[in-house]
Amino acid sequence: MEQINKNRLFLASCISLIVTAMTFAIRAGILGQLGTDFALTDTQLGWVNSMAFLGFPMATIFGGLVYNSLGARKLMIIAFLSHLLGILLTIFAGGFWTLLISTFFIGFANGSVEAACNPLIADMYTTNRTTMLNKFHVWFPGGIVIGALVSKFMTDFGMSWQLQIASMLIPTLLYGFLFFGQKFPKNENIVSDTKMNIKSLLSPLFIFMVICMTLTATTELGTQQWIEKILGNTGASPMLILAMVTGLMAVGRYFAGPIIHKLNPPGVLLISAIIAAVAIYLMSSATGGMVYVSAILFAIGVCYFWPTMIGFVSEYIPKTGALGMSLIGGAGMFATSIWQPVIGSWLDNAKLKAIDSGVSVEQAELIAGQETLSNIAIFPMVLVLLFGILYTQRKKLEAKRV
Repeated sequence: MEQINKNRLFLASCISLIVTAMTFAIRAGILGQLGTDFALTDTQLGWVNSMAFLGFPMATIFGGLVYNSLGARKLMIIAFLSHLLGILLTIFAGGFWTLLISTFFIGFANGSVEAACNPLIADMYTTNRTTMLNKFHVWFPGGIVIGALVSKFMTDFGMSWQLQIASMLIPTLLYGFLFFGQKFPKNENIVSDTKMNIKSLLSPLFIFMVICMTLTATTELGTQQWIEKILGNTGASPMLILAMVTGLMAVGRYFAGPIIHKLNPPGVLLISAIIAAVAIYLMSSATGGMVYVSAILFAIGVCYFWPTMIGFVSEYIPKTGALGMSLIGGAGMFATSIWQPVIGSWLDNAKLKAIDSGVSVEQAELIAGQETLSNIAIFPMVLVLLFGILYTQRKKLEAKRV
């Protein structure tokens, strides 16, 4: 009988997440080029960004509902094909509407990866789920480092944005090769009763965590996706900052086990929210070298948000099963999709207001970026309150934990 090769499945999962992360980083790196080539405003670029964040939750809702019947293997086939289609359509995009469609497919692929791999890993590693989910999610910031450096160096050497998008075909084909033909586990260690999963979604704790996830995701991804536009005139290199931030996040997630064991998930989330709020507030007025200091704090703040939220649902609300893990991620991405055009409009409006006051275009862009960061800082400030409430209930949560 063929054995399940957990190491190969975990490696393939990590590479598929690298592709997901590269789509974010490279899109952030080429945003200015897309705006110039297709004469798009920041608000229009926000709508293009939002398609990736909209496709993601649609895939996680679909994947979460059918995971028990289709399994991780078939969902990864969907992810692989959607990545190929989205990448190729982006390369040959001709304007705003074709960018919307191609970016949606990439977002759907990214969501399918999450819908398949999170429960797959939770099923394979039952005794240390949150730790292994953090190690898996090392490769979201890790992939952003790769994508940010690829984008920066290809841009510096005058390579087109189409070639930057095409670079993602290499890891896509690699994870497809590693996944297909492998034996997958049969949902033995997670609750696979779909009716029970759906019923458990109505628990007050799950609804509370969904609300929190909309804020954690927007804090992290809303800032990162616009990093070139927000920090482009601060005197620092936006893509190097993105690589530095996500590199620190990758290291932090890799060594998450002892931290989570010592502080427990509610404690980790509360401390993360406090640090993220301080970091974004500092970044909203920083220029030059101080941008790097505040960016390091930002990396520490958002590092554990995403995987710890998913791990929390898996460990503290286990009856939601694969559906719960998929929907918590989908909620985060859906919220981020809604806020993308809003963030774009913040930048447009603040820039126009600054130009009307008589400053240069470069100074107006700096002012717009700082005002936008001030607005984004509200999200982690609210999280400090919400996670503070969660932390006070930690003993009750542990007592009810299954």
